[in-house]
Amino acid sequence: MSSVEAVLEQLRRGADEIIREDELRERLASGRPLRIKAGFDPTAPDLHLGHTVLINKLRQFQDLGHHVLFLIGDFTGMIGDPTGRNATRKPLTPEDVAHNAETYREQIFRILDPGRTEVVFNSSWMAGMSATDMIQLASRYTVARMLERDDFHKRYHGNQSIAIHEFLYPLIQGYDSVALRADVELGGTDQKFNLLVGRELQREYGQAPQVLLTTPVLEGLGGGQKMSKSLGNYVGIREPAGEMYGKIMSVSDELMWRYFELLSFRSLSEIEGIRARVNAGMNPRDAKFELADELVTRFHDATCAREAHEEFVARFQRGAMPSDMPEHEREANADGLALVPLLKDLGLVPSTAEALRMLKQRAVRVDGERVESRDCVLPAGAQYVLQVGKRRFARVHVQKSL
Repeated sequence: MSSVEAVLEQLRRGADEIIREDELRERLASGRPLRIKAGFDPTAPDLHLGHTVLINKLRQFQDLGHHVLFLIGDFTGMIGDPTGRNATRKPLTPEDVAHNAETYREQIFRILDPGRTEVVFNSSWMAGMSATDMIQLASRYTVARMLERDDFHKRYHGNQSIAIHEFLYPLIQGYDSVALRADVELGGTDQKFNLLVGRELQREYGQAPQVLLTTPVLEGLGGGQKMSKSLGNYVGIREPAGEMYGKIMSVSDELMWRYFELLSFRSLSEIEGIRARVNAGMNPRDAKFELADELVTRFHDATCAREAHEEFVARFQRGAMPSDMPEHEREANADGLALVPLLKDLGLVPSTAEALRMLKQRAVRVDGERVESRDCVLPAGAQYVLQVGKRRFARVHVQKSL
């Protein structure tokens, strides 16, 4: 196998599609460092493991000697990506964008090599574009082509509104590739249309069209839906080691292999070896330990991973409480303190509706005893250990109000 074919074999792992592979082969054979682009809109302050599927692929290109252009879409973030939306997305404020973008800069270097990474902001060229320039850019693409995009197509034929500025989003993302003279652009499978716009615009501006490499969308902790902060099924890369460890251990035995494939840096032969041991009778939990150990070590360190492992074993296999349980004090009148609003107040659930749902699922405990009643009240003058699910704990001292 030639060296170029060996490199292509590495790049195919974890990739959903390469458009076009013959063009990528030719560029790799040239021997020059390629300009590898990936864009992230700073829609939330934290990156999660779903984002790292693509960022890991960027690191792989870096390890092969190529230059990464990590584009923070501070301009496009103020439009709002309409991909997959059935309604116009609310744009971010400039303050939201600036805050979230700064957190991205710190987080990406937990994976990427700073020496081979250029962090760029698309406001650098878009903020200076005149109205005339924008009209000329818009003239390079047709409404008919825009309506070929699945989400626009569905909204148009479903008589749902599409704002004009939403058509600008794929145009601007595509123009970013022109401004950066990208050789390769990476994106999730849900970004394929936008990436193809970049190829077309580069042709329009006299550049060689970029190669596209799409990566799969990682399912969230419960499976089925994509990992998303808004869905609450995510693992943030800045989460405490113990929280990260527990979440990874909570994935199903089936989904664990998907996480191994897309998140682990182990070779495919190593992963197949682990799978063979499970098929031969090894407890799948022990394979999950290996995955959790690897990921927590990557985003924290080996000591944190070992401590998280020991904490998990103590908590879930021997019924111990976490050693770092947060403690709170609350006042109550003679009737005591209602449990449902208290769970929300202490941050154990995001909403009253979620508290009620967890009670219905028999996932709430007070001092180790399961509680199902929505009318539960904690008497004043005592302390309680509250638990929601397997990983959320708090100790609260309920004092009598004066």
